[in-house]
Amino acid sequence: MSYLRALWAYRGFILGSVQREFQSKYRNSLLGAAWTVINPLAMIVVYTVIFSQLMRAKLPGLDTTFGYSIYLCAGTLTWGLFAEITGRAQNTFLENANLLKKLSFPRLCLPVVVVANAGLNFGIIFGLFTVFLILTGSFPGFAYLALLPLLGILLAFAVGLGMALGVLNVFFRDVGQFFGIFVQFWFWLTPIVYPVKVLPERVQNLMSYNPMAPLMGGFQAVLVTAQWPDWASLTYPAILAVLLCLVGMRLFRRHAGDMVDEL
Repeated sequence: MSYLRALWAYRGFILGSVQREFQSKYRNSLLGAAWTVINPLAMIVVYTVIFSQLMRAKLPGLDTTFGYSIYLCAGTLTWGLFAEITGRAQNTFLENANLLKKLSFPRLCLPVVVVANAGLNFGIIFGLFTVFLILTGSFPGFAYLALLPLLGILLAFAVGLGMALGVLNVFFRDVGQFFGIFVQFWFWLTPIVYPVKVLPERVQNLMSYNPMAPLMGGFQAVLVTAQWPDWASLTYPAILAVLLCLVGMRLFRRHAGDMVDEL
């Protein structure tokens, strides 16, 4: 509770940091914040034109015009949220070393700023994707509500992992380098650009050890086929997310003071 009170007391600092980062991203740009719409819109158009029209890519058992492009967006957009939080959280203490040395404020504000910025970016992109679903007649209906618990598990998993990596990266700089390589393999070992059913049965069984596989499968089930996720399959990533949050907070509490000296 003390951490929550401290974060609330410094809410102005957090909101100001989020605003400054958002504005600095498009400073000296003629179109400014319009790029937040143009970039994701271009990605959705590319996925739709190339994969749905030119390549005529189809998902097994799903013969719809936009099925594969929706499948790709469902996976890549949500994976992008996870990758942005973990990637930035692991470097947030290093990137703000001067701030940590000069100012006295709750160190936990920095990971919160990372999550807030990533959430803002994701909200804009996913909002456009939702409009695309509505315009193409592919909106999943009430199943769309299942995205809330799915995003909750994804955020908890990303925050816990990012916090742990962020603390460890201050003392062991190889951690950040290793995870940057590891996450690339992790992406391709998760059924995001391909359906899990195309894999051999033995490999499909190994997917049960990948916590991101059932999460991505949940998003794809909702957005592609308008079905509710397999809640039982989400038990493993949910438990792992809680454990990572506990580990991340424990590491942070034990080494918050030492980080400034190490930096």
